[in-house]
Amino acid sequence: MSEIVHGDDPEPSEPGPAGTLFVPVRPGPAGCATRLFRTPLGDRTAVAFTSAARLAATLGPGQPCVRLAAPALRALTAPLGVHRLVVDPTLSAPAVAPVAGTAVRVPEVSTR
Repeated sequence: MSEIVHGDDPEPSEPGPAGTLFVPVRPGPAGCATRLFRTPLGDRTAVAFTSAARLAATLGPGQPCVRLAAPALRALTAPLGVHRLVVDPTLSAPAVAPVAGTAVRVPEVSTR
C-alpha cells in the first residue's frame, strides 16, 4: 500500500470550502473584529459566505466584510472557544426595527 501524499488526499484535512470566504466584521477603534453569531441552540459560531452577494442577501448590503480562508477564520476564533463555522447560512432573523406608531409607554413607578 502506498503512502498518500497530502496533495493527493481525496478528502481534505480541513473541512469546508476551498478558497477565500467573505467574513462579516464590525469596525472598531483597533481595527475590524470578526462578528460571531449564535446557532438556534445558543452555541457561538463563526459565519462566512462564498460570495459578497450571499453575504449582502443575508446580512444586508452595508455589512462590512473581510476575505479569509476557512483555516484562518478557524484560527482566529478558536482562542475564543468558537469551534464551529457555518458557511452560507440561509436562515436568519430579520433585523429588529421599531414599527412606527407602536411606542410602548412605561408606567411610572412610585417609590414612596
